[in-house]
Amino acid sequence: MILPGKVRIFSLFIFSHYAVKFCVGGDVITASEYIQDPGSIISSGGLYRLGFFSPNGSTNRYVGIWHDKIPAYNVFWVANREKPVADSSGVMTISDDGNLVIMNGKKEVLWSSNVSTSGANAKAQLLDSGNLILLKQSSNTSTNDTAMVWESFQNMSDTLMAKMKLSTNVRTNEKQVLTSWKSPSDPSIGSFSVSFEPLNIPEVFLWNGSTLYWRSGPWNGKVFIGIPQMASVYLDGFSIGDGEEGTVYLTYNFAEVSYLSYFFVKSNGVLLQPYWDLKFKYWRIDWSTPDSDCDVYGKCGPFGFCDTKKSPICSCLRGFQPKRVEEWSRGNWSSGCIQRSLLQCDRIKNGSTKVGKMDGFLKLENVKVPNYAIWSSSLEDKCREQCLSNCSCAAYAYDAGVGCMYWRGDLIDIRKFSYGGTTLFVRLPRSELEGKRDLRAIIAAAVVVATVIFSIGTFFAWKKSKKRRGKDGEQFSEASTENMLGKSLSKVYLQELVLYKLEELAAATSNFSDANKLGEGGFGAVYRGRLLNGKEIAVKRLSRASGQGLQEFINEMVVISKVQHRNLVRLLGCCAEQDEKLLIYEFMPNKGLDTFLFDPLKREQLDWRRRFNIIDGICRGLLYLHRDSRLRIIHRDLKTNFGTARIFGGKEDQADTLRVVGTYGYMAPEYAMEGRFSEKSDVFSFGVVLLEIVSGRQNTSFNEEDQSLSLLGLAWKYWEEDNVLALADPKISVGPFGVEITRCINVGLLCTQEFAQDRPTISTVISMINNEIVGLPSPNKPAFTERQTTTDTGSSRQSQKKYSANHVTLTSLEGR
Repeated sequence: MILPGKVRIFSLFIFSHYAVKFCVGGDVITASEYIQDPGSIISSGGLYRLGFFSPNGSTNRYVGIWHDKIPAYNVFWVANREKPVADSSGVMTISDDGNLVIMNGKKEVLWSSNVSTSGANAKAQLLDSGNLILLKQSSNTSTNDTAMVWESFQNMSDTLMAKMKLSTNVRTNEKQVLTSWKSPSDPSIGSFSVSFEPLNIPEVFLWNGSTLYWRSGPWNGKVFIGIPQMASVYLDGFSIGDGEEGTVYLTYNFAEVSYLSYFFVKSNGVLLQPYWDLKFKYWRIDWSTPDSDCDVYGKCGPFGFCDTKKSPICSCLRGFQPKRVEEWSRGNWSSGCIQRSLLQCDRIKNGSTKVGKMDGFLKLENVKVPNYAIWSSSLEDKCREQCLSNCSCAAYAYDAGVGCMYWRGDLIDIRKFSYGGTTLFVRLPRSELEGKRDLRAIIAAAVVVATVIFSIGTFFAWKKSKKRRGKDGEQFSEASTENMLGKSLSKVYLQELVLYKLEELAAATSNFSDANKLGEGGFGAVYRGRLLNGKEIAVKRLSRASGQGLQEFINEMVVISKVQHRNLVRLLGCCAEQDEKLLIYEFMPNKGLDTFLFDPLKREQLDWRRRFNIIDGICRGLLYLHRDSRLRIIHRDLKTNFGTARIFGGKEDQADTLRVVGTYGYMAPEYAMEGRFSEKSDVFSFGVVLLEIVSGRQNTSFNEEDQSLSLLGLAWKYWEEDNVLALADPKISVGPFGVEITRCINVGLLCTQEFAQDRPTISTVISMINNEIVGLPSPNKPAFTERQTTTDTGSSRQSQKKYSANHVTLTSLEGR
């Protein structure tokens, strides 16, 4: 299946990921020509290899099939998934009863093809399709005929290759399914599986145990309509066929034989499609799912509607309301929604004297249709009529390939697509549909009247206040009417911010006492406060000597008021009176990451798994700023505040500034020295933070005794010595996480390379740290490997003590 769209690029797989020793042979296994660890056989065309291997992090030995001519992305098929060989004594051969078996050094059978056959003249062969087959030769030696009695394609692991058949027997419910590995180091059967469900309208299901996790949507003869990325016309690809004795199967093929692609379910439940890029000679990921929370089955519950572009992502369909309001407000939407008003059929059933008008339909375009569709032979013009005349019909849709579909009962797993999908019509009482139109007219009239009244009131209020407006007030007012940043932005206004009074904030912080001080950065101090209503807040009081002027103050308010992400602290309001400028944030009780990371006692709470989740969370926060937020934002100083953030237009890649602001030690060289910044500047800062998290050492903590090295220099020294794990914090239990820690250090050095063009994007970084890019490139020497001893310049240079700490809020950072 070719799924065009956004492509994630992957580096070449370094096959040392699997500890494999090669012993080249033919393509056949017999009783006398067997494979003994570390031996192997290769298909006649040289494309596939069958042999013994050990997954990364394991010493157990398994027999599997993988690509041979090109770097392998994963092992396609594993024979002895549940019973590995404990040492290197394993043998794969033909047994006396004619089965293909794997035995250990004690001659114990750990795995068998387990088919009834005679041992005479049986042999196994690895084909150029990647299929391992077991052949039995006819007892009549004159004919030399052979029959296939077993094949690996019908005994799947976690990979669906071309010409494989994902099948279900509709009579016996026997299925051929893909099953994930238990973990990247354990090929035994894991939690996730992929099945083909041909009942009613065919679909593909991804399961987590016995719980449905994702579904493809109905098959329309060419594509699955719940996967908008699929091509609209298939010259090759998926097809559905009927097998013997009630078996229905899904298979795919490609017209171009040289095209290498397959489907693979990972141990974490991600179903993806790698393909080999012939031009650039590496694996790309063409498509994967679940790609967002809305892909997860039933995320918003019955009659819920999921839209990744909305916040929160779940809402009730028009005419419905949350079933459990308290759970809904906490972000638990699984209980779904219930209908507000009775449908006409229900009113009649209840004996209502006011039957009212006939029901209508709410039109939802570009959506994934709900589960449990019922197929009808009705034509398009009759589909609506059929649903309306059936009291149990809750919704209908029509697709040219599928035909008429309708739904009874709960509507589950509806989500919005940006393109593709289907138009769904949901049945609603007429009052819900007409009430909306009446409400629009009322709102329109009210808005006109309110606008006139507001304009008159504003004019008189302006005239009255003009006489007593102070100089600073004039500056703030002027700036407030011009809080527009970025050359290509039209207008960005402050919205939904509370304007606090200075005396109110002074009271909340005990007159900004040192006892309430949470920390201090280059632009001022942050205080803990408690308002009269009991709400705890964090107040950032900008220093008059900080270098942050009115422009940065407005910038910070604009940016943080516009972003919405769980990994980013929320701005509640501001205050600008006389010479004071203050920003009010939500209070984060766990303080900053530095509070834990650089404290000898507290950092013991940060085991590697928690540190990794923090790293992943920071990545996703930056990805949101760079790509997914309503404003494209370059951070420029990776801390809780956005005072040095820069808003870009959608088509800008980099910009220059005449005044460098930020924290030295975290700023990229092109920004610190030349004032040039881009997304890659943030990647540099992230790389420094990543290395701090791994090492437990602060980049600005190196004293005069360490002046020959910075943190980057120390990391590079260990990299050159092939001893990178020496950088890891001694508080971390490196043993089981050595490979992951090494990978993170590699990524940190890639991010801190001297030249911006050499650094990866933040989206690529996410793929790197999550093992989606399996072979990482070696980094070039990072910038600032030697500690600067000259006096720094800029807004954060007041003194060595004034250097801003890397404040990243621990409470909010949770990797997904």
